[in-house]
Amino acid sequence: MPTLRQLEYLVTIVDEGSFTRAAERLHITQPGLSHQFQALEREIGGPLLERLPRTVRPTPAGRAMLPHARAALAEAERATTAARRTAGLATGELHLATLYSISYGLLPAALGAWRDHHPGVRVRLFEHRRAEELAAAMTAGQADVAVGPPPAGWEGPVRHLGTEEFLVVTRADDPAARSEHAPEVRLADLAEREWVHFTPDSGLADLLDQACAAAGFRPRVAVRTEQAPAAANYAATGLGPSLVPANTIPPHFAGAVLRPQPPVSRPLTAYTRTTPDPVTGALLEVLTDQRLLTPRHVRSRLRPAPSGRPATAQ
Repeated sequence: MPTLRQLEYLVTIVDEGSFTRAAERLHITQPGLSHQFQALEREIGGPLLERLPRTVRPTPAGRAMLPHARAALAEAERATTAARRTAGLATGELHLATLYSISYGLLPAALGAWRDHHPGVRVRLFEHRRAEELAAAMTAGQADVAVGPPPAGWEGPVRHLGTEEFLVVTRADDPAARSEHAPEVRLADLAEREWVHFTPDSGLADLLDQACAAAGFRPRVAVRTEQAPAAANYAATGLGPSLVPANTIPPHFAGAVLRPQPPVSRPLTAYTRTTPDPVTGALLEVLTDQRLLTPRHVRSRLRPAPSGRPATAQ
């Protein structure tokens, strides 16, 4: 069975592209590194690297082993950190994986509140475009905890954080924002519009397409963007409506904010491979604050006008 040290040799040699540079980084002699690596190849039963004149290249066996070696090293580092945190040493680094939209909308306030109580723990953030990529990265050992939609078939602990609401944003003088149903809008009534859409093959693009399909149409695209805040800004200028997480809408948003009918939402969870240590558990407690999912400044814009009068978007 290869040791962690041997796996570290493999990863470092591949990353550095040569035995010489890898030996310098590992602070060992090149002959010593070569000897240990040959022992690893004997253990595996074949070559893991192809020695080229100026570099090295993984063989098929090396390519197959490399992601598992990286995952094992990352897991060992996190195990050490978790043990120290459990022992009461609130220092080190917490690895957190999430989606881009959650990183912008939910996490800043949550991490700020959590950091007040754990100033000695650094946070390393890994961001992904799709929930499937996020779950795959967690399976590979990328982070201590992931925050995103519920992962299918996850075998480790999963904690429900709440339901993330999605809202339609558009320009302030949009007729849809001044209708008798404001601050709500039927998605079917926007079927003929061009939309501010998202980059293909992203989770936000999938969600917008699914919501429009449920309303009986396929959205026409005015412009595509990677991020929900950019989509909201484009929508406010009149390029077309968009559908964004409520917690990505800024406090002084210049456009209109409308609740779609039927409502659009997604459940959010935090999931780990093993039982969370106390520091990770403290972060999960902060993340369950429902005020982070739909902020107060957004909720206030969605209240019906008094006495049944239509609301005017501010």
